[in-house]
Amino acid sequence: MDQNITFSIYQKVSELPKKWDEVSHSNAFLQIPYLQVLEHSAPTNMECFYIGIFESNELIGVALAQYLNLNKLESFGERDQCLKTYIRNFVFKNFASHVLFLGNNMITGQNGYVFSKPMNYECISEILLNCSDELIGYFRSKNIKIHIVSFKDFYKNSATELKNNAFAPIYEFNTQPNMIFELDSNWHSEADYVSAFTKKYRDQYKRARKKSEGITTRELNLEEIIEYESRIYQLYHYVAKNAPFNTFFLAENHFTTFKKQCGNRFVLIGYFMNNELIGFHSLLLNGEVLETYFLGYDEQIQKEKMLYLNMLYNMTVFGIENRFEKIIFGRTALEIKSSIGAKPIMMSGFIFHTNKLINKYIDKIFPKLEPTLAWQQRHPFK
Repeated sequence: MDQNITFSIYQKVSELPKKWDEVSHSNAFLQIPYLQVLEHSAPTNMECFYIGIFESNELIGVALAQYLNLNKLESFGERDQCLKTYIRNFVFKNFASHVLFLGNNMITGQNGYVFSKPMNYECISEILLNCSDELIGYFRSKNIKIHIVSFKDFYKNSATELKNNAFAPIYEFNTQPNMIFELDSNWHSEADYVSAFTKKYRDQYKRARKKSEGITTRELNLEEIIEYESRIYQLYHYVAKNAPFNTFFLAENHFTTFKKQCGNRFVLIGYFMNNELIGFHSLLLNGEVLETYFLGYDEQIQKEKMLYLNMLYNMTVFGIENRFEKIIFGRTALEIKSSIGAKPIMMSGFIFHTNKLINKYIDKIFPKLEPTLAWQQRHPFK
């Protein structure tokens, strides 16, 4: 690593260097308001570290690391009850319960680091590895053995460049793709979007909208998010614990904290029926990109009213009306997201186990632990 390049790891947002937000201006997930959300309402099994990267003592880059203690998790996901799940859970508890992420495990996308100037990947790969070594040492000093280190979510070009440098010996994996919707700049309204569908998908849209009759939606302000906090959490938690795999659950005050810290850049839409909150979705406005965040719903009403599909349409319409270039939909429910227009973009991660013997066979072990999902991509437009 270049002698002039150094880094410092911080555990408190209040300790961050002055120019932090200047360096991280291109990514809301690395700016101080969002980092304060993590500091005040991270999942109970997560500890966050904020990394400042310096060139001759001038801040030129920032990065995020997260430690997860999976032993503190109530469930890894309850949907798939079978022997494979039992074995996977046993393996995770005993050989993979202390995990260090370089990047953000709570969202999908390349949000792990940003630099204020062009950097070559030789330097980036060395910085990331040196940061992971320092954090492994920090936990060792607290008698915690990190089992797994994962460098999370890189688009193809970045992954290839990292692999050509210091990441060469590290196992590269591809999990489910990130569903991204590049919005047509000619669309200005919901009507423009709907008219672009083929008949089959226009019919799907009409059916979903008809089913949702009786439901009203509105953006909730901070006072309302505080008022509905426990109900919002209940709806979120139902969806989260029925996911095929989990490494964390949000804190109950997470959405309230998010609104307090990020204001108008965080949007939470409530879905009401008979004056009762029966669902919500949330969004983060990240420059030209609209990032979908966590959602929740009442399962019974979800089925009856096609609530999830209606949420996807509503997020898309919000993106169109507010002139975003693209919407990041993340990596769950791939097929239904493709039916509203999102396309799969493959992303890579890198992972190693600190036990040399296990790491030697990581390419055989890892694919067996990752839940596989067969799905069919839909093509809804003319």
